[in-house]
Amino acid sequence: MSEMTYRDAINLALKEEMRRDPTVIAYGEDVALYEGAFKVTRGLLAEFGEERVRDCPISENTIVGVAVGAAMGGMRPVAELMTVNFALLAMDQIVNHMAKVRYMFGGQVSLPMVIRMPGGGGSQLGAQHSQSLESYFMHCPGMLIAYPATPADAKGLLKSSIRNDNPVVFLEHELLYNSKGEVPDDPDFVVPFGKAAVTRGGSQVTIVGYGRMAILALQAAGELQKEDISCEVVDLRTLSPLDMDTVLASVRKTGRAVVVEECWRAAGLGGDIAARIYESCFDTLLAPVKRISGLDVPMPYSRKIEKICIPQADSIAQGVRDLLKELY
Repeated sequence: MSEMTYRDAINLALKEEMRRDPTVIAYGEDVALYEGAFKVTRGLLAEFGEERVRDCPISENTIVGVAVGAAMGGMRPVAELMTVNFALLAMDQIVNHMAKVRYMFGGQVSLPMVIRMPGGGGSQLGAQHSQSLESYFMHCPGMLIAYPATPADAKGLLKSSIRNDNPVVFLEHELLYNSKGEVPDDPDFVVPFGKAAVTRGGSQVTIVGYGRMAILALQAAGELQKEDISCEVVDLRTLSPLDMDTVLASVRKTGRAVVVEECWRAAGLGGDIAARIYESCFDTLLAPVKRISGLDVPMPYSRKIEKICIPQADSIAQGVRDLLKELY
């Protein structure tokens, strides 16, 4: 095990997979000479050369479309969009082609491709560059979706994504890049899709999160423990497939659930998770499922107001306190 940042864990996963498999290629805007907007692709051009690491024009629709074609042709492309916000320019390729090709060809064609997309709010980048769009992708069947919270999961899930024969949307929260954690040194270490992690055991309430929200949920649980409030934290890790078995087992144990999401509340994935909890755990719930979501507003530039619009550790903790006062 080695301690490294989330950024370096992704970088290591890319290098290991490119060394292992010569069909893996990486490209996107500024990923080669500049080594990525967030320096995630540092050192790739120097090691693998311009045939396998390429800078692209500012055309997200083209970047994804080329990945679809390259994957159909036998390559394993890892395309980077500079931010998830720019994926809106590529939604035709993502929804109508990337997610549908295997189905429309009756499984005769593989589509081993990954689109890496940094995103999330909290960096004071304004309304057009601070969005959490995971619900958009979850709504469309045909592609896998990963959203790791820790450096170890970032490495393991990216390696699983690259080795998978299905298209993968790989989401990275920009505020996690500098976070540190222990990462296995094994070059064959992978994290499977569809397997959530119980990152903290507890008995009174289950907090469900993903990405940065899973980290804030742990922080909130730590603070609540000082008040003798025992929280179990479930990190979803992948959003498609979604591991509801782990979530439901935890909720049946604790009797209460708080679902935390950074995306907008309206039609957010938290509502879907809450509905599934109600469908399966209604008889064992001690209180209504509580949702803590991003506010339904364009993200403000002001740092103070931006913070109000995104769930924080203290707002999660307060949500748990409020839930414990509620009974059916």
